[in-house]
Amino acid sequence: MKINQGPIYSYSIAIVVAIIFVSFLLALFEIPIFETYKLLLTGSLGSTTKFGDTLMVGVPVIIASASLVITFKAGLWNIGVEGQIIAGAVAASFVARELQLPTGILLPVMILVGAFGGAFWGLLVGLLKVKGGVNEIFGGLGLNFVATGLVVYLIIGPWSRKGIASTSGTEPFHQNAWFPTLEGFRLSPLAVALSFLVVFIVIYVFSRTQFGLKLRAIGLNTHSSYRFGIPTSKYLLIAFMLGGSVAGLAGVTQVASIHHRLVPSISGGYGYLGILVVLLAGYRPSLVIPIAFFFSMIAIGSIQWQLRLGLHSSLGGVFQGTLVLSVILISAMRLIQQKRNKYSKVGD
Repeated sequence: MKINQGPIYSYSIAIVVAIIFVSFLLALFEIPIFETYKLLLTGSLGSTTKFGDTLMVGVPVIIASASLVITFKAGLWNIGVEGQIIAGAVAASFVARELQLPTGILLPVMILVGAFGGAFWGLLVGLLKVKGGVNEIFGGLGLNFVATGLVVYLIIGPWSRKGIASTSGTEPFHQNAWFPTLEGFRLSPLAVALSFLVVFIVIYVFSRTQFGLKLRAIGLNTHSSYRFGIPTSKYLLIAFMLGGSVAGLAGVTQVASIHHRLVPSISGGYGYLGILVVLLAGYRPSLVIPIAFFFSMIAIGSIQWQLRLGLHSSLGGVFQGTLVLSVILISAMRLIQQKRNKYSKVGD
């Protein structure tokens, strides 16, 4: 059996290019190169605690990426994923604040309501596109700002802490609304399991179901799909709702396993990071988990750069962005070369 080495080749070359580029920047500013990469590894994987922290950062990235796979496969640039994460967090926070229930009941309710909140926010983007003719990029970005404003309003208004004028966040939830963690660690097995489960469901939907096949067909050619009898508007709305519901789960994990309250930056920018992950994965859900974990390593490990070397942790973002751009450019070059080879064979 002949194995397709294309993606492996692209990733390998892209990693080398990204390392060379970042190394050049480090050398330019006389920063120890090997020490920098060593701190990246030890800062993210150097102990059980650090590994757990890296895994927990990966949870919302994995979930957001799985959400984006659904919409991207349908040909939709769901930039509004950040707002959908926030909507899920707000919905779950409402449940955590208002319902006094045992943990075994409260947590499933938070998960379901959080998914519903994200689905509702995704539906708004879908309606703007399907019914209003608004491009999903602009509609999504606009609703992101609305969601961010809603969180700030809740924190300084109806959900403000009593006697304290602060925008740092709401009162912490009672512990019944906290995802359980391993003793002595911040690692929540429930959050990790939820992220993995979402990815496996997305893989199953697009590889084993007729619904997934139709979404892929719409993403490849909307007009042809419509002519073949697929109700494209209906499926696009469903894709937005499903993607939003999954993104809402990322918001749930943020409030229930990380912050244990609602904070202004609850989305953490993980939706935008998920876009990079999905682009790097080539829309393949099977690659979401390892790539998201690698990005989480950079996010956690780069903190050590600031503590030990005086470097700003945003250098990790440079590394991530360079990696994605390298893969895109190399993949594009390969496609161009393949087309040239095809045309040359036809000419012969």
